[in-house]
Amino acid sequence: MAKTEQGNGLELHDNTEKLTDSKGKGESNGMDPEVNGSIPEDRQVDKYGFSGGTQQELAEEVPIAVLRQREAKWLEMLNSWDKWMSKKHSKVKERCQKGIPPSLRGRAWLYLTGAKVKREQNKGRFEELDNQPGDPKWVDVIERDLHRQFPFHEMFAARGGHGQQDLFRVLKAYTLHRPDEGYCQAQAPVAAVLLMHMPAEDAFWVLVQICEKYLPGYYSTGLEAIQLDGEILNALLRRVSAPAHRHLKKHKLEPILYMTEWFMCAFSRTLPWSSVLRVWDMFLCEGVKILFRVGLVLLKCMLGTQEKLKSCQGLYETMELLKKISPQYMRESFLVQEIIELPVSEKDIEKEHQAQLRRWKETHGDLNCKSPPRMHGAKAIMAAEPPSRQELRQRPTIIVESPLESKTDVVSEANGKTKTTKENGHTAVLPTETVNPGDPSPALQSLTIQGSKESLSSDDLDTYL
Repeated sequence: MAKTEQGNGLELHDNTEKLTDSKGKGESNGMDPEVNGSIPEDRQVDKYGFSGGTQQELAEEVPIAVLRQREAKWLEMLNSWDKWMSKKHSKVKERCQKGIPPSLRGRAWLYLTGAKVKREQNKGRFEELDNQPGDPKWVDVIERDLHRQFPFHEMFAARGGHGQQDLFRVLKAYTLHRPDEGYCQAQAPVAAVLLMHMPAEDAFWVLVQICEKYLPGYYSTGLEAIQLDGEILNALLRRVSAPAHRHLKKHKLEPILYMTEWFMCAFSRTLPWSSVLRVWDMFLCEGVKILFRVGLVLLKCMLGTQEKLKSCQGLYETMELLKKISPQYMRESFLVQEIIELPVSEKDIEKEHQAQLRRWKETHGDLNCKSPPRMHGAKAIMAAEPPSRQELRQRPTIIVESPLESKTDVVSEANGKTKTTKENGHTAVLPTETVNPGDPSPALQSLTIQGSKESLSSDDLDTYL
């Protein structure tokens, strides 16, 4: 019978199978596909890659013309990221709230988190970590945890498949990058979400930024940071929904009992997938306040009236209710609108943070793990460590300087020189470059896009969706 270990607040079941060789590189173990967990050929897979589970859903479709317009706008922003962030940050935030186009989501997350700059400043670092065997203590725990990350997703369904291999590489690299912190189980689903959208090296650096800038201290031993944020959530709930707050207080339901997985996994194991992606678009732009808002919206919707509280008269019933959030409250359009409209700001969170720190010191003494300042989103991260233009440079560079309604104009240039074309009196320029082998974008030799109805995603590494 499988043993159960408790690690950093999430359950871990023992599994003795090894998915990696002695060098720490993942490899397929040749098991039968049915035993292996791969998706049967006759099983229908949705557009996100899920064949079942709570994440599979009928997502709300964005009209193709709207999607192409958004792609063109995002390409323009990514080409002048520092200017947009410094002078038009409100527009970047608005476009994240509308949803990042799937074809550019991975690249956008890389820029929003500052991971693009981190990667450029630490060239070769991930490869160096990837080639090291890793601490056997963490390697063993990570190996036993791989198969539980989105088992209904085509990328992670097969034991020893490329998804699990990359997940192992990213998590192992993080334990070597931060040996003082090691590995926490809640990091695995976060890394898995990233790998669905970008190559392993990029996923590693975004994970580093999430752990160090967005949620510092969340994955450290003792879970002090998450306990502190639980108290902040509880205090904010008093303002947002007094009935819900009174009910939780009456039944002595501590925040850490219901919000640990929500926050530590950034709702990736809670919400339907289209809602997960929309929450992440906003979270990586605006910071942890988005996680607080999601939690507050769910609590208010589930426990906010006396009528709703009739079905949960005790602690157990309340916990069961919060484990099974009603689908209507998690629906993409409803949830996003509620998140945007909820009046909880960074200032509110920081004010409550200071109050809870004082209370913590009175009851528990000093924090054992003093985390660095929490960065409230992309603008704060960029302001703390201003990047150079070279570090933000896209490879290849795509410049869109045309009306969104104009026609597609594709130009091929064999000799690698810049080619200029004109259509309807507007100029579009694409400088082609030599691309580093480790860069996430493949070498598109020459592509000029003006309101194209074709996909703007690269052929392979820009997104796995």
